[in-house]
Amino acid sequence: MTEVLWREPEVPRAVLAAAGKAPRVLLTGGGTGGHVYPAIAIAEAIQAQCPEAVIAFAGTRERLEWRAVPAAGFSIYPITAAALPRRWSLRMAQVPWKLMRGFAESLQLVRSFDPNVVIGTGGYVSAPVLLAARLLGRPFVLQEQNAFPGLTNRLLGRWAARVYIAFPEAQDYFPEDRCVLSGNPVRAALRQIARPEARHRFGLPVASQVLFVFGGSLGSMVLNEALLQVLPTLLDEPQLHLLWQTGRKHYEHVRQRLETLAKPLRHRIRLLPYVEDMAAAYAAADLVLCRAGALTCSELMVTGTPAILVPARQVAADHQTHNAESMERAGAARHVPEAELPQRLVREVWTLLADAERRAAMAQAARRMARPQAAAQIASEVLELTTHGRVQSEKKCYG
Repeated sequence: MTEVLWREPEVPRAVLAAAGKAPRVLLTGGGTGGHVYPAIAIAEAIQAQCPEAVIAFAGTRERLEWRAVPAAGFSIYPITAAALPRRWSLRMAQVPWKLMRGFAESLQLVRSFDPNVVIGTGGYVSAPVLLAARLLGRPFVLQEQNAFPGLTNRLLGRWAARVYIAFPEAQDYFPEDRCVLSGNPVRAALRQIARPEARHRFGLPVASQVLFVFGGSLGSMVLNEALLQVLPTLLDEPQLHLLWQTGRKHYEHVRQRLETLAKPLRHRIRLLPYVEDMAAAYAAADLVLCRAGALTCSELMVTGTPAILVPARQVAADHQTHNAESMERAGAARHVPEAELPQRLVREVWTLLADAERRAAMAQAARRMARPQAAAQIASEVLELTTHGRVQSEKKCYG
């Protein structure tokens, strides 16, 4: 495995532009934000480094990518995807048909779009597209977000030109000579702002201690219920304020439950269904209580935010537990299993909020794990890969 800092491409983009050969890059990955947003971050970095690049996505109509990709300004083409049911059901009868249809659509897309390279970020939709790329002789690269790789990336990693990983533990599942520890691409807008300004945006006192609670973009009823159970005890600490993202579908339930709290305690809770300004939320927080999805972990690293991580147990292959354990080994977070959360929540929060030196050490450890230039590094090396074999004479001039 190699760990390479980002560098400028060897071949100037002007060489390609002058030759009229703009790079063509197809990205695929979807289902969840953990697959979709890293792909968008890579695409934005490619566009920034090479404005003439032709970029497109392959995804499914029913999932997040169908909204998020066009919102980011990129084209997306539909591919039929089949998720393998974990238990026997009638849905399994549809899987072979969907697999064949998705593969046929992928072959047609790769032929017609004619990419120089394909980038896969995981999810079921990426499998047929990457297989089509291999069959048609197009190089592809993988970007794996988790410490324990997903099934699609594990199966296809043997054929990838490069595999970009975010956690060192993932290297065991891929060819060592093609594995690069790059970190996870995160949103370019995720830059830490000054704490006073961040707290002002949420109406939080500047001098207080702030616990930011969220369960991903959809929220987590497990985290919400655990917090509701211990809330009166937790707020015995008079300086503690909560910034709490419940998730849209859980908001009204939590709001009604909070009506039973004394008014002075309710005034120390900023309850929101969804947080748009995550950069400000991280900056406002002394401590975060959250899930351990790959994207969340990478954002905690980049922002240097101390965290208590509660992995979601229902996630395939339990990859959130692997992520949480990796961050805890590095000293960047505390890992609390779901089953232990009600008993440990108050103690963990109070212990960390009372120890500023420990939180500072956790922040430093998180930043050591961070690789904020991940998207730029991957984009640069992908663009180099698109030039391989086409501009050898130009490379000799600039080597």
